[in-house]
Amino acid sequence: MNMPSSDEAAPRAAAYPTFLVTISCPDRIGVVADTARFLVENGCNIVESAQYGDPDSGRFFLRTAFESQQGAGLDALRAAFEPIAVKYAMDAAFYDQGVKMPALLLVSKLGHCLNDLLYRWRAGALPIDIKGVISNHLDFKHFVETSYGLPFTYIPIEKATKAADMQRLGEAMEGSGAELFVLARYMQVLTPALCDRFSGRVINIHHSFLPSFMGARPYQRAHERGVKLIGATAHYVTSDLDEGPIIEQSVERVRHNQTTSDYVAVGRDVEAVVLARAVKWHAERRILMNGHRTVVF
Repeated sequence: MNMPSSDEAAPRAAAYPTFLVTISCPDRIGVVADTARFLVENGCNIVESAQYGDPDSGRFFLRTAFESQQGAGLDALRAAFEPIAVKYAMDAAFYDQGVKMPALLLVSKLGHCLNDLLYRWRAGALPIDIKGVISNHLDFKHFVETSYGLPFTYIPIEKATKAADMQRLGEAMEGSGAELFVLARYMQVLTPALCDRFSGRVINIHHSFLPSFMGARPYQRAHERGVKLIGATAHYVTSDLDEGPIIEQSVERVRHNQTTSDYVAVGRDVEAVVLARAVKWHAERRILMNGHRTVVF
């Protein structure tokens, strides 16, 4: 009998709905066992799982993706899992991996991160549903509306009217229906009220020279000091400026014979890559909060 080649092997059965559960709780014996048992008893097959017990905080973190092979729906699973969540004092959440996270991008006058995110989104490399772009400048209005067909909202932020402008910004963010807000080089400081309102949902990107080279012309001052590494940090926004929980960082080496313009170009490349990683991981629910730090699966 002729056996089919690997290319001719019978196709896998039709895909089942794939869900996700994330858990944060005090580290106790039985969390993994009871969670796995629950999934098995409800006709679910685990396809990916990661866990971490932090000896410093005494907390346990779990992210598990699973197929619902017997038709159990997300709402039913949430409700049925509640007794286990209560037993272990869990912060537990269930998600449908087939639903892309709605996101809103904010930008000012530097477009490298905006352009990179839009390209990756259109290419299907980011599991997000971009609802639009907000800016305090009009520089990218034509680009966003014409090249990507997305809504562009212009909200200028003026010193004399900043409180009212920020309130309008918050209303636009809320009204967008987005779950995630990405500051793609948005050069305005969100008010503490907005930071609290959207806590854990706003991601920012900045160069790695902080706190050594704050303020204006950081790349020129870094070049004057002979800096050899240029990097970027993506973090969640809090009312403590540029000090929110860090999601991702990366660096690139620079040499003595490179100009300030070369430094800026390297920095923009690193910022775009690091921000894209942070957005992807957040949208895939891979980031769990551990106090002022993050656990990234």
